[in-house]
Amino acid sequence: ARRGDSALGSSNMGDGVNLQFRQQLLLIDGNLGAEDVAALKFLCTDLIPFKKLENVQSAVDIFQLLMAEDYLNEEDTFLLAELLYRIKCHFLLHKLGYTKEKVQECLHEKGRVSPYRTINIFHSLCQSALELLILLEKQGLLTENNVQMLEEVCMNVSPDLLETVNSYRRAKGEILRLFFFSFLQKISSYKMDGPKRGFCIVINNVTFDGVLQERKGSSKDAEELERVFTWLGLDVKTYIDQTSEQIKELMEMWQQLKDHKDRDCFICCILSHGESGAIYGKDGELVSIRMIMSYFTAKQCPQLAEKPKLFFIQACQGKEIQRPVYVEADARIPDFSSTQQSLSPSESIPEEADFLLGMATIDGYASFRHVQQGTWYIQALCSKLQLLVPRGEDILSILTEVNEDVGRRVDRWGTKKQMPQPAYTLRRKFIFPIPKDPPPSQQY
Repeated sequence: ARRGDSALGSSNMGDGVNLQFRQQLLLIDGNLGAEDVAALKFLCTDLIPFKKLENVQSAVDIFQLLMAEDYLNEEDTFLLAELLYRIKCHFLLHKLGYTKEKVQECLHEKGRVSPYRTINIFHSLCQSALELLILLEKQGLLTENNVQMLEEVCMNVSPDLLETVNSYRRAKGEILRLFFFSFLQKISSYKMDGPKRGFCIVINNVTFDGVLQERKGSSKDAEELERVFTWLGLDVKTYIDQTSEQIKELMEMWQQLKDHKDRDCFICCILSHGESGAIYGKDGELVSIRMIMSYFTAKQCPQLAEKPKLFFIQACQGKEIQRPVYVEADARIPDFSSTQQSLSPSESIPEEADFLLGMATIDGYASFRHVQQGTWYIQALCSKLQLLVPRGEDILSILTEVNEDVGRRVDRWGTKKQMPQPAYTLRRKFIFPIPKDPPPSQQY
């Protein structure tokens, strides 16, 4: 058992804590990572002494400290709900019987976390940034009324933030929300404030030579991708029915493009049939996903060095399975033999930083496409981007929601399921700037 499980099951919590409540806390703990725990520690600094928080290793430790201080019990879980709300783990609120909206309603009356703490907690902060803030506070170098140390940090890290500090000084007593948000964004997220966002190319293979079947419904995906990424500020170019050689030529052309220099990122979406670690050209020849991505390494494409490069692949990564009429698999027909060696998504990514590969399905399995409505994966991706980018969510959080969405889907017979799989070497959080216009789904 994990250390946290043992602690929750021990008498340290008291005999009055019932099994159901313990299970609730364990479920929540199991869904929180190291950065979430660091954020919780920072939020609880005014409620629990520094000395006790220093030994915290997991969310369970924090829950026990809160119970010991009578801030949390099975009859009153609002503080925990508030904490989950503050660190944007909204999907866990239902385990406590709350919704995001319900917590928002009760915050004014029941909220316990000080406004000073909440200004520092946003989706973009990283564990090291929080530890820096805590250390500065412990040493008395950072308070609500003294931001001189942060000013000095900004002079070295991000001089453009100094104006925000000056604005704060002019507005004495105003909450530091904008400043800390900008500060933490700068040190933990990719730069996404250039004059132009970047290019997005979409390769949509619908019809094929030989035995590969037509991918009906794929045009719906391509159109949706173009609408959504255009809304996100990218210049989208779509290519239809490309052979394996044409795909390689396209990659070489985009690799050599000088205009990447003024862009923040690069995105490539490929819709086709596929096998393990590869996609099919129109001519029925396989192209390695790793080779496609390798065109954009820092050495091969210096203009994109240290910039995020995102690849979304809608294609099967294994054999076609028995399927109903209205749901097809993006794989070749069953009697077409394969000699492809199995490759995981992580093996397809070049061995350097700043790449993300979003696969429609895990290795060895089929992905599904409705002949009229498009693929489960691409439709879920476009839907979640439109929903969560305006909320400031980063791309990995969005892809987690895509996984949940696709994982819930089944065909009308209830027999076919699919689970996407992202792999990445991103060094920072990738967050799309919030567009000024409403999402495409609200425009049509």
